[in-house]
Amino acid sequence: MHTTFGKRRKNAPNYLKVERKPEYLSVFQTLASEPLALQSRFQSGEISGDIEKIKYKQFLGDTLRTSKLENFDINTSQGAFLLANEKETIAVSRWISPKRSRSYPFERVYDTLSHSGKKVAIIPVVKDEGLGGDRDFLQWDTISLLSLLDVHVVLAYYSEAEKNPKRNDQITKQKLDNTYIQSRMKEVFEFRGTPREWNEREAKQLKAMFEKAKSAYAEISKATKTYLHNSAALDELIRYAETPAKFIEFSRNKAQNAQSREFQTDQPKEVLASDTKAKVTINNALFGKYFFTCDETRIEGKTLYLIEAKHSQRAKFPSKNDIKDGLVKLMLYANLTNVKIGKIPFNLRVMIRLTSKQLKGSINSDAKDTEIEKFFANNNFALKDKEFFKKLFKEARENKFTIILEHAETAK
Repeated sequence: MHTTFGKRRKNAPNYLKVERKPEYLSVFQTLASEPLALQSRFQSGEISGDIEKIKYKQFLGDTLRTSKLENFDINTSQGAFLLANEKETIAVSRWISPKRSRSYPFERVYDTLSHSGKKVAIIPVVKDEGLGGDRDFLQWDTISLLSLLDVHVVLAYYSEAEKNPKRNDQITKQKLDNTYIQSRMKEVFEFRGTPREWNEREAKQLKAMFEKAKSAYAEISKATKTYLHNSAALDELIRYAETPAKFIEFSRNKAQNAQSREFQTDQPKEVLASDTKAKVTINNALFGKYFFTCDETRIEGKTLYLIEAKHSQRAKFPSKNDIKDGLVKLMLYANLTNVKIGKIPFNLRVMIRLTSKQLKGSINSDAKDTEIEKFFANNNFALKDKEFFKKLFKEARENKFTIILEHAETAK
């Protein structure tokens, strides 16, 4: 199957006419004709790059509602909102789980990043849904990544819950300790240092916060008469959280293991042009290493393409929340320097593929306006959806990455 995208803008990169299956070749396929000595340097398939500072222009941020600090309740607040006292307004994202792949937490962070004042992410250090559900723990990379994004992290814990009426082995309607959160938010308003300085101070409270979470869940278990997960893993985490250095080492080992699992796992929501996943390790001088998995990779000459994939099985395109969640990852990729596979340097191009079997044809953010409008018309896009994608395409062009919006046959 051949896919021809819209006509190129002036100076647009020459990747717009592609053959679907062969285009996204793996490192190993691309190098198959190279000498064995050169191929061996790529055998890990691992990609690395450096990041110093994130420069990024946003066009999709939602208009956030404002709450007053004096009557603020974190448990009834929106996912992203503004919080004001008599002197200052800060932008806040509320995380449901400490795990970055649940409930679109980065979409919420994205909506706060355009705020000119302080940015805050309130994150539970543990979320236990009961023995029949999931349990997630905070990872160090989440704190350091948010530091890189100039976001203050406020660690939190769940103090209330109800028994799930449909599942005897699960709890639901969990609530964060609002009194605690209010006192911490007052501290953020008064704090005059950098987000990095705040987060370093917050990291020293990790052990105490994990202990608070453990005690709170013990009470929740009694109150709801519901078995939660064994405390052994949490006890191990508490031991490692005695110092930030120990927690960093422990957490990064976990992150690397998770990266390896994701590398081997097919994501059902992602319809990929080929099986070319790759591990991406990002290095930062201040905050260390970040471990990611990129959905697709491709090499053309000296250029490496990192391609994220988002798919919708039923809707015309992936949800706007899902797209914005993915944009935070692209913020990192688009700011990478010194990109290598093994020890071999490459130039970098960054893309995100948005697919649905409901779409007809394909278009990309570097196409001419007339081609984009024709694609919208052929797919009966509503006015609000047209405006969303025009802003999304503008964001891609301003930040030097590419959006591909196209038909996909079936979901994996």
